[in-house]
Amino acid sequence: MATAPKRQRQCDSRPVKIPDDARFDVLARLAWAMAHPARVRIVRLLISREACVCGEIVAELPLAQSTVSQHLKILKESGLVQGEIDGPKVCYCINREMLAELKQLIAEL
Repeated sequence: MATAPKRQRQCDSRPVKIPDDARFDVLARLAWAMAHPARVRIVRLLISREACVCGEIVAELPLAQSTVSQHLKILKESGLVQGEIDGPKVCYCINREMLAELKQLIAEL
């Protein structure tokens, strides 16, 4: 028995006016910060803890300390992670407000 050929969906090629919204820039910055598996793991680790010292993060990941520090720098620049100097150590935590904003922006897509 022959099957009917599948119909291809037609693309809607009508031009759409997308508003120039500064929130798109925020979403792009946050999405870029999360665009590496190591940074996703760092964020998940920080979400599960109140705070972490860089050495504790390094112990959880199969990465060199300098690599983890570079990823933390990118996450800090995006605003998703905050770092506080505690003597010779830097204590990192998730910025829950920025994380909530990222979730909201993704939900609005």
